[in-house]
Amino acid sequence: MAKNLVEVNNIKKYFPIHKGLLNRVVGNVKAVDDVSLTIREGETFGLVGESGCGKSTLGRVILRLQSATEGSVKINGRDVHSLSNRELNKMREEMQIIFQDPFGSLNPRFLVKDVIGEPLKIHTKMSAKEIDNRVVELMNLVGLDPTRRNRYPHEFSGGQRQRIGIARAIALKPKFIVADEAVSALDVSVQSQVINLLMKLQKEMGLTFLFIAHGLNVVRHISDRVGVMYLGKMVEVGETESLYANPLHPYTAALLSAIPKPSPTKKRNRIVLQGDVPSPANPPSGCRFHTRCPFASEKCSKVEPKLQEVMPGRQVACHFPIGVEGGSDLSKLNR
Repeated sequence: MAKNLVEVNNIKKYFPIHKGLLNRVVGNVKAVDDVSLTIREGETFGLVGESGCGKSTLGRVILRLQSATEGSVKINGRDVHSLSNRELNKMREEMQIIFQDPFGSLNPRFLVKDVIGEPLKIHTKMSAKEIDNRVVELMNLVGLDPTRRNRYPHEFSGGQRQRIGIARAIALKPKFIVADEAVSALDVSVQSQVINLLMKLQKEMGLTFLFIAHGLNVVRHISDRVGVMYLGKMVEVGETESLYANPLHPYTAALLSAIPKPSPTKKRNRIVLQGDVPSPANPPSGCRFHTRCPFASEKCSKVEPKLQEVMPGRQVACHFPIGVEGGSDLSKLNR
């Protein structure tokens, strides 16, 4: 088994809520609340969950684009949040990010060759000619015409702009990349092209990905393992095919039941969750999902379940996991 390249231990990220004339802190938005996970070298770890559950915040904290409130993140054995600014700047060569918005993440005043070449100017001592040659190489690698490198980002389509962002992310040959909703802003036909490109680059360059997305089918296609987040907590982790075939957490089962079937004649057994997602500024006691869970008991409202392994390669934070002895039974739901 490959070694762990990324180790996230009990990460918390709280955003203070200020009120009043004195701008006093009256509470916190608990965007990420005590999350731990590992990502093996060379794998793609998919991260899914509803909007606002903390996925993107977790990705940014892992890269130290935002500081953690508590906890530690180790990448290749080094604690990212304990590095000095100089050490962190050097560490940036090993960890990069692909942003969600393929237009907003590119400087509109920069030519494409400058967008892609900027990391090389900052982190290497390459000459202008060497940087230009590397930009040509990178554009070829991501399927772009290098003769267009003297154009501006607005002269490219959305899919092409995302390829520019990918070229920039791999310019320094990093080991780890966070793909933060990297295909959600693209047309479906373009999404598949970009996904296939990421998989091709991973194979050729030995990349490790944290792939954050809403599209469950996309995550299934690209990921080796999947983590499910709900309201700042990790509720389930498992090998992709095992998790999709046999979800253990009721929230995971509800998400998977919403995936459209390829045939309109096939019946979908939807699990429709009641109520709205609670506020991360005032999360429920006990299990955060208990206010919407069809299997919740009194214990769920009082005792917070811990993420623990209930079968080989499968972790779940639930008092009554589905399909486990003494757990929940999906067949009893009226769907």
